[in-house]
Amino acid sequence: MFGALFEGLKFAFKKVTKLSIPYFSLEENDLRFKITSDYSFKYPISNIETKTRHDAYVLDAYTLKTKEIYIEYIHTYSDATWNGQAFGHFLSLLKENIGAKRFELVDNYEFSHYQFQTYFVDGSYYLNVVYLYEMNKDIFVIDKKYSLFQALLKNFKKDYKFSFDEKFNLDLDFNFSLVKKNSINNYFRVTSS
Repeated sequence: MFGALFEGLKFAFKKVTKLSIPYFSLEENDLRFKITSDYSFKYPISNIETKTRHDAYVLDAYTLKTKEIYIEYIHTYSDATWNGQAFGHFLSLLKENIGAKRFELVDNYEFSHYQFQTYFVDGSYYLNVVYLYEMNKDIFVIDKKYSLFQALLKNFKKDYKFSFDEKFNLDLDFNFSLVKKNSINNYFRVTSS
């Protein structure tokens, strides 16, 4: 009797633990992306530059930069909400930051908690963007090439292959942040009760 009860509690604990695994995490020099409750995709990174971001609406936020990848992670308080669509705000700030005159969406895939988009910028180079979302968390990933973008997308679409010319702008230096710009652009607000 106690053995069956113990096994039942152990099974329930494992299920709850698997459900609570975040969709994105940074551990040591690896990015981890939850694909299913049983599998997380791990992507190694090196030469990382991180900046912690602060705002009254944010519990935890940072930007992370490598040679090819830029990430903004935002975890808002439970009583905070976005004034509009988070991904739309990010894309607008990205376009402003790179001074893009044309920002043409050429590829788009959506899966549970993930959105993958490729843009052709000013008729010159491609930029890959991934948006992940969880409860009170938004993660924006820019891949200047396509290594992370393609490897992560292949977890959902096995036959995916980056099919555009390899025109990239590795000289882009991202140093923008929605959290940093919130005091000017009012991206967040307190939800009314």
